[in-house]
Amino acid sequence: MQCTMYSIPTAAIQEGGIAPTPTAFPQSLEERHSLLSSPSPKSKEPLMDAGTSSLSAAPGSGQGIREPLLLKNKSPRWHDQLQCWCLNFRGRVTVASVKNFQLVASVKPSHNVSLAEQEKVILQFGKIGKDIFTMDYRYPLSAFQAFAICLSSFDTKPACE
Repeated sequence: MQCTMYSIPTAAIQEGGIAPTPTAFPQSLEERHSLLSSPSPKSKEPLMDAGTSSLSAAPGSGQGIREPLLLKNKSPRWHDQLQCWCLNFRGRVTVASVKNFQLVASVKPSHNVSLAEQEKVILQFGKIGKDIFTMDYRYPLSAFQAFAICLSSFDTKPACE
């Protein structure tokens, strides 16, 4: 699974980084567009330039464009005793399922994000019983964003892809 969080800049996961917080609900499509392309109160730079296809400028580069946060599946590790690939859910997930996943930030080396920060699980979702799942999330995701991502996992059939 991969998620592109246009509302959260990659800089949010860097030390001291912040995720922009909307202060009002947009009433129209024009307002939504202006929220994406105009500066937030805490930042003098727009989140992204609607006319730009490449979001490659580094945060604070002065070009006024920040890359969206990319989330990807955490790579599993080989478990010698079980002879399979496993993810460590730290006891929170108890039933094996193709729906189980952990998402971490996918960042370019140019962002100077530590390896430890890149390995931190931002969202994990997994099965704990028949038709019962658990979801854990952390900053910079909101509960709404995390829940929406988890719901989207029910719309796919990994074994058929």
